[in-house]
Amino acid sequence: MTIHQILKQHWGYDSFRPLQEDIINTVLEGKDVLALLPTGGGKSICFQVPALAKEGICLVISPLIALMKDQVQNLKRKGIPALSIYSGMSFLETKKTLQNAMHGNYKFLYVSPERVETKLFLEYLPGMNVSLIAVDEAHCISQWGYDFRPPYLRIANLREHLPGVPVLALTASATKKVQDDICSKLAFQHTQHRFQQSFERPNLSYSAFNVPSKQSKLLEVLNNVPGTAIVYCKSRKHTKDIADLLRLRNIKADFYHAGLTNEERSFKQENWINNATRVIVSTNAFGMGIDKPDVRVVVHYDVPDCIENYYQEAGRAGRDGKRAYAVLLYNERELHDLQQQTNTRFPAKEVITKMYTDVMNHLQIPAGSGETVSYDFDIAVFAQAFKVDILTATYAIKALEQEGMFVFNGSFFKPSTVVFTCTKEVLNDLEKQQPILDDMAKALLRSYEGIFDFPAAINENSLVTFTKQSKEAVIKQLQQLNSFGIIAYQPQKEKPQLTLLQNRMYADSFVINLEDYSKRKALFEERVNAVCAFAHNSLECRSKQIASYFNAAIGKKCGICDNCINQQEIKISTEEFEAITGHIYTCIDSGIHTINELLGHFSKIKKEKYWKVLDYLQAEQRINLNKEGKLVKKF
Repeated sequence: MTIHQILKQHWGYDSFRPLQEDIINTVLEGKDVLALLPTGGGKSICFQVPALAKEGICLVISPLIALMKDQVQNLKRKGIPALSIYSGMSFLETKKTLQNAMHGNYKFLYVSPERVETKLFLEYLPGMNVSLIAVDEAHCISQWGYDFRPPYLRIANLREHLPGVPVLALTASATKKVQDDICSKLAFQHTQHRFQQSFERPNLSYSAFNVPSKQSKLLEVLNNVPGTAIVYCKSRKHTKDIADLLRLRNIKADFYHAGLTNEERSFKQENWINNATRVIVSTNAFGMGIDKPDVRVVVHYDVPDCIENYYQEAGRAGRDGKRAYAVLLYNERELHDLQQQTNTRFPAKEVITKMYTDVMNHLQIPAGSGETVSYDFDIAVFAQAFKVDILTATYAIKALEQEGMFVFNGSFFKPSTVVFTCTKEVLNDLEKQQPILDDMAKALLRSYEGIFDFPAAINENSLVTFTKQSKEAVIKQLQQLNSFGIIAYQPQKEKPQLTLLQNRMYADSFVINLEDYSKRKALFEERVNAVCAFAHNSLECRSKQIASYFNAAIGKKCGICDNCINQQEIKISTEEFEAITGHIYTCIDSGIHTINELLGHFSKIKKEKYWKVLDYLQAEQRINLNKEGKLVKKF
C-alpha cells in the first residue's frame, strides 16, 4: 500500500498535515531525520506510517510510560499489533515480550530508554527485523535540553547493532543548540535532514497578565471564553483548591495530578474528553498524548519554568484551527521567587551524595547489588523518615537521575498481569487435582487471548463477575495458581517506582560530573530569565518572542496576542519616531546594550512608544540582539 492508503485505512485522513509527508518520504529513503513538530502536530504518524509501509518492526524509544501505553492501545484498536517494554516489568514479562517481537507479526515495539541497554534486550535485538528507530521526546538526549535523561545518550549504541537502520528523532520544541546536540548524540549519518514546522499558530492568541488577584482573573477568562479549558498549576494541592473554587462558581471543574490512582486519573480524563467536565485543573502530568482538538483556552495559573514547557502546554489549545487563547497569569513576587530557585533546584554536591546514601539505605540495598531492580518508593515517606525537606529530596533525586544512577517514576501504574508458565499436560491434570483452581484457569483462558504466550493485563474485578466469586477469593486463587507454578501472577502496582540503572556504589566510588552539573544549572537560570522576560515584555508580538527563543523566524506579527492588540492603538509621529531612534542609537554608542538598561533612559517617553520603535528597528535589521542578549547597531 502507498503511504496515503495507509493513512486513509488506519487513520481515516485523506491527506497529511504540513511536513508529515516530507518527513515520511525522507525516512523511507533510509535517511536520518530530526522532526520538530509542535504539540498536536502529529508526530506519531511520522514514524507509524513509514513503519507500516516497510517490512519489519519499528523500535520506538519513549521516556513516558503512560504515553507509551496509550499509543500501544491506540494501535491495537486500529488492528495494528504493537508491544511495549518499560521499567517495572518483571524479567519473565520482558522476555516474553522480546520473544514476541522477534517471532511474532508485530509492527511496533515501544521501549523505555533504560531497557534498551540491558543485556536481555541486546540478546534478542539481533533476531528482530528492525526497520526504523524512532526516538520520541528527543530533547531528552541533550544535556542542554530542559529534561535531560542520561539513558538517552546511549541510544546511539544501537546503531552498532543495527547498521543501516534510519533514525527518526522527534520533539515538540528545541533550541538550535539542542537540535545540534540531538543530531550529534544520535550519530546522524551524512547530511542532516531537519524539518521544523513554523511556530506560527494563527488561531492562538497569547497573553500575559500581571494581576493582583489570579482567582478573579481566572474567573473572568473562563466566563468570557466559552468551551473546554485546561488550567495548569505547579502543586497538587493547588489543583484541588482551584477546582473547588470553580465549582463554587458553578463551573464544571475537576483536578488531576500524578498522585491520584490510575482509575481516578482515567475517570477524570474521560469526563473532560467527553465534555462532562469543562475545566481540568492540573499539574503538567496532564495533556501528554491526549488528542482533544476543541480546547478553547489554556491558563497557566503558575508561571512555568521554561519557554519550552509553556509553548508545549499552551499549544494544547485550538488544535481544531479555531480561535483559542493561551493565558499566563503572574505577579512580580512569583517571578522573583522563580529566579531565586536555582540553589533549591540544584543542591550542593554534599547534599546529593548524602541523598544517594539515604535512598539506598531506605530501600535496604547492599553495596554492589540492585541493578535493573524496581523498588516501591514513596518520596514523602522517605523525606519524613530521614527528616529532609521534600523539595530538596525531589531535586537531589532528579540530579541523581541525570547522573544515570536510577530512574524515579512518581506516577507509576502497572496493571495486574498473568501468563501461563506450565505445559498443557500439567494444565489437564489440574482439573482432577484442583477443580476450583481449574475453573479459575479456564476463566483466564476464556477471558484473555494469547495468555499462554504473552503476559496479559488482567482485571480482577472482571474475573469476579465472570466466576461469580468475591474479589478476595479470586485473588487468593490467582496466588495459589502462581505458587503451584501454573501461572506467573503479578498483582497491580500503583506505588511510585525507583529503578536502579547500576548496582549501588561503594561510598569511596561515588562521583558526579560537577562540570556538566554546573552548566545545567546555568542553563536553568537562562531559561527562567527567558520566561520572566516573556512575561514582562508587554509590547513585542508574543508569537515572535517564542519563535525568536527557538531561533526560528516569523515574518509578521500575529495580530491577535495582547501585545499586538494593545500596540494597534499606539500612534507615533514622524518627529517622535526619529527622536526615539536617535536616543536608542546614542545609548548603544555609550555602552548601554540591554533592553532593561535602555528602558531606564526613557523615563519621559511612554514605554509603549519606545517598544514600537525598537520592534520596527529590529524588523528592519537596523539593530539586532546578539547571542549575549545585547543590542548592537547594524547598517
